[in-house]
Formats: sequence, C-alpha cells, structure tokens
Amino acid sequence: MTDTLTFRKATENDLSHIIKMLADDTFGSTRELLEDGVSEVYVKAFEKITADANQELTVVEMNGELVATFHLTFIQYLTHQGGLRAQIEAVRTHSGHRGQGIGKQVFDYAINRAKAKGCRMIQLTSDKQRPDAIRFYESLGFEATHEGMKLKLGL
Repeated sequence: MTDTLTFRKATENDLSHIIKMLADDTFGSTRELLEDGVSEVYVKAFEKITADANQELTVVEMNGELVATFHLTFIQYLTHQGGLRAQIEAVRTHSGHRGQGIGKQVFDYAINRAKAKGCRMIQLTSDKQRPDAIRFYESLGFEATHEGMKLKLGL
C-alpha cells in the first residue's frame, strides 16, 4: 500500500461512516442501527466517549476518505503495580479497503498510542467465530492468555 494514512480523533460528523463500518460484517449487521441520519443513541454515546479523557475514538483517513476506525479505552488498575492498560475495541476497516495492510498500520498506531500513555499492556477481545481476525491478532503478537466471558444484561 502506497497511500498515507492519517489518524485523528473522530468528530460527530464521522458518526454515520463509523456506524456503517461497524455494521458492515456478519455480527455488526445484526446489532447496529442503520437509518437515515444518525440515531440519538449513537450521538449520546459519542458525547460520553469524547467527554472522557480515558477514551479515544479514532478514525483513519486515506486520500480524504474514512477507511478504518477503532476505540481505545485506557483503564487504571491496581494490579501490575498500579499499571495502566489499553483496551482496543470496535476495530474496523472499510470493506472496500481490506487486504491492503491498513489493519496492521492501525494496530501499530494503537500500540504506539498505548505506549505513549504509559500503558503496560494492550488487550482486546474477539468473537470466537472470527478465526481470521484471531489469526491476524496473533500475527501481531497478541496471545490468548485468558478465557473471556460476557453476561448480556439486555436493554
């Protein structure tokens, strides 16, 4: 890939594009709300994210087009001697730009951002039904060291 990527914090104007990227896969298509305009639920969530200094919703541009997004949350722990860790979630590359090395550059950026904040580790979760994504994360050095569990609380 020869085009340069630009990383920046998302703005409210990016929400429609971000939501479309989140919905553009097997799992996202069943959980995201696509409609004309941006639903108020996303606007409220965006406002909470941007008001929290420990959260960064980032978009990635190439030639003025949004091609990827991810969400970093910085979590303070008492464990690991009071260490800070980063949680990366909602990583998506626009379907028309997959397979071009953008994902690798996204993770390089996110890892360096976590290091700059003083994090001792960066962690993520991935659905077990995404074997390609899991292989990709492993190729970046991530290890499945824990068994993750979730309890859905409903709406």
